[in-house]
Amino acid sequence: MTDDRRSVKTYVPAEQKRRWQDHADELGMSQSEFVRTMVQAGRRGFSTGESEKTVEPGPTGSDPGGDRLETRVEAALADGPLSWEELVEDVVGDFEARLENALDALQDRNRVRYNGRKGGYTLTDE
Repeated sequence: MTDDRRSVKTYVPAEQKRRWQDHADELGMSQSEFVRTMVQAGRRGFSTGESEKTVEPGPTGSDPGGDRLETRVEAALADGPLSWEELVEDVVGDFEARLENALDALQDRNRVRYNGRKGGYTLTDE
């Protein structure tokens, strides 16, 4: 069996690297495994519009929507403490950006359009 892995390099501020390493240690992961996992988690919800992708739902419990809310909260708090309002803004802001990207992709494929007369977004007949 051949190892089909390739190296990827990036440069981040020393403080960010330290926080990533600390978080990886807390999770019992190598730094490479941690970065690979976080990149994959961050890619969820991104669409090129070329094809539809099915995402398996996540576990239930404190993550009922399957959108890895706990991971998103941890990521938001990685830079330090946040008040309740700041945390809500960070998590909701992420959702708003994802919703906007989804609407843009659907409009690009002519599946959705904004209709001022009907007061909002509508599905097209296509």
